[in-house]
Amino acid sequence: MRSARILVLGAAMAAALSGCSRGDDYQPKLMHLRGAERGPDEFSVVPNKPLEMPQDVASLPAPTPGGANLVDPTPEADAIAALGGNAARGTGGDPGLMAQVGRFGVDPSIRQTLAQEDLEYRRKHDGRLLERWFNVTVYYKAYSRQALNQYEELERWRARGVRNVSAPPEGLK
Repeated sequence: MRSARILVLGAAMAAALSGCSRGDDYQPKLMHLRGAERGPDEFSVVPNKPLEMPQDVASLPAPTPGGANLVDPTPEADAIAALGGNAARGTGGDPGLMAQVGRFGVDPSIRQTLAQEDLEYRRKHDGRLLERWFNVTVYYKAYSRQALNQYEELERWRARGVRNVSAPPEGLK
């Protein structure tokens, strides 16, 4: 009889504690420093341009298998046009700027190097034992030294006379 009471009490406590869980949707998966799964690349999803009916169907170019389509996305050209540039002039960049940026050489494996360094950094700063057990995010704490205070930076540039009218009010953090 006593073991049955203990069993019932244990089941009731387990049920009560399970009601305290927040579930997986509480914190985004990106906030977990040790996330092993690779999600979709949100920057590779670009919608097609809307279809348009031409004025004269006979003037359309002949189809080219494997070639570009009129509704294919052109993100670089669209960004240049949105910023007031001329996409027809090319997207090769300013040769002087490119020469200045690459003056010390270019490391072709920079992405792999940065990924490895970030993995080592996250392993060293992965939180305390209870934080790992209870799946508490330590993302902000781990990267706090590298964070940029946007309002201090805004004031620093304003003190130099650079205008920035797109900054939100500080109370809307």
